[in-house]
Amino acid sequence: MIKLNYLKKRLWIFVIGGFFLACDDEPEVTIIDTSMPQGTFEVSATGTIVEQNETGTTGTVSMGTDSEGTRFLKFDNDFMTNLGTGTVTVNLSTSMEYSPDLGAGNPDLLIIGPVRNNGEQYFKLDPAPDSKFDHVIFWCETAEIPFGYAALQ
Repeated sequence: MIKLNYLKKRLWIFVIGGFFLACDDEPEVTIIDTSMPQGTFEVSATGTIVEQNETGTTGTVSMGTDSEGTRFLKFDNDFMTNLGTGTVTVNLSTSMEYSPDLGAGNPDLLIIGPVRNNGEQYFKLDPAPDSKFDHVIFWCETAEIPFGYAALQ
């Protein structure tokens, strides 16, 4: 009986000691949000949004590159739009006109993604778009109207 208690104590010491040693050696995990710029964000072009169709779409948009060379489209804190329709999409274009070609696609129009909220936000441009895309267009698919555009300079 004494030998059995002795073995139980040794086993507990071994299990508990192993637990603490195993937890201490694990590296700290750092989660990186790849939808956000890493390091510094260097702006290469900027523009002011021109409202269309009385939608309240206003603010400043910038295109730039982070420290790792990834391109982003950024909406500043002053960005506002009417989110009531729920389908405002961000597009890059070669002009201020939204002109999709539903049959073949339009090589001068690149859909980036939906607007999720007002205020500062980033859209990762991966792969980086051609330099010919120098306009941002806000398009509402539900109402089939432009909400606004910005010429990037």
